[in-house]
Amino acid sequence: MKVLLINNDGGGFADHIDVPEGTTVQQLFAERIKRGSPSDFLIRVNRQPCPADQTLREGDRVSITPT
Repeated sequence: MKVLLINNDGGGFADHIDVPEGTTVQQLFAERIKRGSPSDFLIRVNRQPCPADQTLREGDRVSITPT
């Protein structure tokens, strides 16, 4: 399934990426952000803060911003 990943760390980027069905926010973070802990970032899905165990759905907009 596709989600939009917006990474506001450093230069920032936004890209539609493929992730497996059932992927959680924490799994996406571990795969895409190679440093730090999720607690060091504001992670939002569809512009709303979310728990790390939230399962992503097709078309979700995920933004990751350092705090």
